[in-house]
Amino acid sequence: MATEMFLLVLLAMASSVAMASDPSQLQDFCVADKDSKVLVNGFVCKDPNDAKADDFSLSGLDIPGVTGKLGFNVTPANVNQIPGLNTLGISMVRIDYVPKGLNPPHTHPRATEILTVIEGQLLVGFVTSNTDNRLFTKMLKKGDVFVFPQGLIHFQFNPGYTNTFAIGALSSQNPGTITIADAVFGSNPPISDEILAKAFQVDKKLIDWLQAQFSKKN
Repeated sequence: MATEMFLLVLLAMASSVAMASDPSQLQDFCVADKDSKVLVNGFVCKDPNDAKADDFSLSGLDIPGVTGKLGFNVTPANVNQIPGLNTLGISMVRIDYVPKGLNPPHTHPRATEILTVIEGQLLVGFVTSNTDNRLFTKMLKKGDVFVFPQGLIHFQFNPGYTNTFAIGALSSQNPGTITIADAVFGSNPPISDEILAKAFQVDKKLIDWLQAQFSKKN
């Protein structure tokens, strides 16, 4: 009886692992049909006979992006730009930074990121989950590579006096981005200032001021 129970537990564990994994490819490709009204986890495949080379291609990553207030710009190359990435579990970005430019603390809820500095230098880092909240940080130069594990808060900062750009590869066709300050102080509708004041242990007036700054971005 004990042996049978042990085997049942092993089978249950194996089946739960199998169900938690992404399914394997069942065809060569599944080009996203952006016009389909059917809602699925990802995009519906269009007829493979209608696929063309342009579905697997994107131009323009050689062109620097226009940086914003924080001095950085992300140019994505994911399933929204390349329909042929649908179901393939990969995407990339080009990130440009002016001197002192910052890609602020953020997470990718659906992807691990591996970043390569092509020109310039970057101070990068990520923080582990509760309760350690350990910071891993490193100064990168041209040719250096750094990994940001899936879901962990991370950042990139250009401390130099010249422009920097990097290429990031991500383990999802649509990794998503949650910028921490935008999410906390710029949510719509706003999170209660009483809740945030208690969470950050500051006066509500400071929270109100911060929310006002981020509401201007929306």
